Amino acid sequence: MNKALLVVDVQESFRQRPSWQVISNPGIVDSVNRLAEAARADGDLVVWVLHSEPGTDTAFDPALGFVRPIDGLRLREGEPVVTKTAHNAFTTTNLQQLLTRRGIRELAVCGIRTEQCCETTTRVASDLGFDVTFVTDATATTPIPHWDAPADQSLDDLLADPRTLHPADIVARTEYALAGRFATIRTVGMLTGS
Repeated sequence: MNKALLVVDVQESFRQRPSWQVISNPGIVDSVNRLAEAARADGDLVVWVLHSEPGTDTAFDPALGFVRPIDGLRLREGEPVVTKTAHNAFTTTNLQQLLTRRGIRELAVCGIRTEQCCETTTRVASDLGFDVTFVTDATATTPIPHWDAPADQSLDDLLADPRTLHPADIVARTEYALAGRFATIRTVGMLTGS
């Protein structure tokens, strides 16, 4: 085993936000489960990463109970669950040590937010010397408001604002930024043979 699947932030916290209504990939649980089953069948490690923001009183505050895998994900006993407090899965965790101890050099990355924690984890992993595959259709994101939009902008206003960056554009930008620099872009079907 020298490969691992990193499942980044596919957690209930995101389902608590109004923006979940417009998530780019509502079938992400199925995609992740397919990848996890394929990884296990190949003898690869599956690592589950959760994002936590203690003391914030948000959906990412573990005290509220949403910092847990989204219902329907099929974790197996013994698979590592790593909790991070930074955008990437390495800086505030022991993930690099966990992977290095097991001799893992190749990673597949999937999860929630395509352009944020998934992309940042991919970039850092590449800088650390891992060979990374980014599984775009097993990621999900939501529209991003323009940098000077009001912080309390409603979902309707966000969607109506012509400056909003929509998921299809976010995914395309992420693929362009990562491909050939930090990762190889693949689909679930390419990795699972289905």
